[in-house]
Amino acid sequence: MERIDARLADGRELFYYFDKAAPPEGVPADRRDLPNVHTASELRYDALRDEWVVIAAHRQSRTHLPSDDQCPLCPSTADRATEIPAFAYDVTVFENRFPSFTSDVADFPEQPGRRAGRGRCEVVCFTSDHTASFADLTSERVRTVVDAWAERTAALTELPDVEQVFVFENRGAEIGVTLAHPHGQIYGYPFVTPRTRAVLGNIRAHWARTGRDLYVEILEAETASGERIVAATEHWTAFVPTAARWPFEVHLYPNRHVPDLPALDDAERDDFARVYLDVLRRLDAVYGVPMPYIAAWHQAPVRVDRELARLHLELFSSRRAPGKLKYLAGSESGMDVFVNDIAPERAAAMLREAVSSA
Repeated sequence: MERIDARLADGRELFYYFDKAAPPEGVPADRRDLPNVHTASELRYDALRDEWVVIAAHRQSRTHLPSDDQCPLCPSTADRATEIPAFAYDVTVFENRFPSFTSDVADFPEQPGRRAGRGRCEVVCFTSDHTASFADLTSERVRTVVDAWAERTAALTELPDVEQVFVFENRGAEIGVTLAHPHGQIYGYPFVTPRTRAVLGNIRAHWARTGRDLYVEILEAETASGERIVAATEHWTAFVPTAARWPFEVHLYPNRHVPDLPALDDAERDDFARVYLDVLRRLDAVYGVPMPYIAAWHQAPVRVDRELARLHLELFSSRRAPGKLKYLAGSESGMDVFVNDIAPERAAAMLREAVSSA
């Protein structure tokens, strides 16, 4: 893999990642005349829930469901300049033009429970092929993506305002995706997220009670049972969790305890490409239609509790049947209590039985 660093016309950073060698001629400059990005992100504290909420009104004007010929994530052409100046690319990462967090957020007088939304938001394009999906990628391309994720995670952890790095992909209009081009995002949060704080609190309490790592116990129990295992390799185990919240939910654990993506070695990165593609293709094969999903990487916070956290990927889909979706209704949205329509054991069996196109 090779990387070329560049900047867009408004000063945002852009990184090209190539599966093999970068083109000897380099990459073209952004020929657009762009105004500077203006953001007004603000954090407001919810004292009752002990959570920060992001107010980012400037995102109302972000690009929403453009036609295929107006996609801003496709390569540029001689007639149309996009967010990616190159006429072809393998993988690209660039600063989001409509970020929830940014280091360039305008200052405002600090008030109790309110502060500027400093941090970082990046877009990751997995391929220049507008009609593809992550499941269509080659293992070599997935390895390039993993290397890009790891490099950007390491870079964002060096930023003074970032406390947690979140790598994720939203796929499908049913999830609320506003750009159809295959892509994901990276958030550099200026706080440790509520989900992570709660999980690490449970891990810490379990250590205090038993002297054992709860992550290890979960992986050992799933491996011993085998009932919810979807795929297992030398370096990774993919399983449906016993208390799955979503109709189809798969967690992928590296068999070695590592805190984050940069800590994965070459063998683990190569093996992930194979097992993840297999899981994604099985997911699409369950009902014979593309599954909408969210793929969320859970990594250790930047500065606290790194010894407690274990890197893992949580993949989940809201599709419960052909033509039917699970919605976050009263119990889920109002009380954070999920009601799942498919037993986890049944979902795991359906995924094992699905014919992967790999």
